[in-house]
Amino acid sequence: MTLIRPSRADDVPAITAIYAHHVLHGTGTFETEPPSAADMAARRGEVLARRLPWLVAEDAGGVLGFAYCNWFKPRAAYRFSAEDLVYLHPAAQRRGLGRVLLAELAHQAEGTGVRKLIAVIGDSANTGSIALHRALGFAPVGTIAACGWKFGRWLDIVLMEKALGAGSGSAPREATA
Repeated sequence: MTLIRPSRADDVPAITAIYAHHVLHGTGTFETEPPSAADMAARRGEVLARRLPWLVAEDAGGVLGFAYCNWFKPRAAYRFSAEDLVYLHPAAQRRGLGRVLLAELAHQAEGTGVRKLIAVIGDSANTGSIALHRALGFAPVGTIAACGWKFGRWLDIVLMEKALGAGSGSAPREATA
């Protein structure tokens, strides 16, 4: 049975390996060199320091995927808008796990005061990620054409958004981070 839970420091090697696969073989991220475990641990630390969720999907003691959100931009005014990221082990794809991870991430992000989740999806041909976000209520807001170069070709990014809680209907409660 798959468990969605907060990430732990001992998950970092598995998280690093999953992400490295996507860096080396996919267009969902525009990174071209896989970050080290120390880099991933620092990224995780930054997210957690902002009191934002970083989740993992675990089954039989192994990490099958992870999801987290971080401020959309580093300036404080963006602290109520967060970019979501979801990555699955290749063997765990197409089983509904991304949907469960992203739904729980949205729920937990809303609990921290985030009012908008933003998907910055690498590669407009990334139909799996686009469909995942659409299924969870994200709406497309635009495509930035040919803004990344990877694997010898230009790649677009697709922007999608989802309001959380009251969205922009009222002033946010002051964020905890």
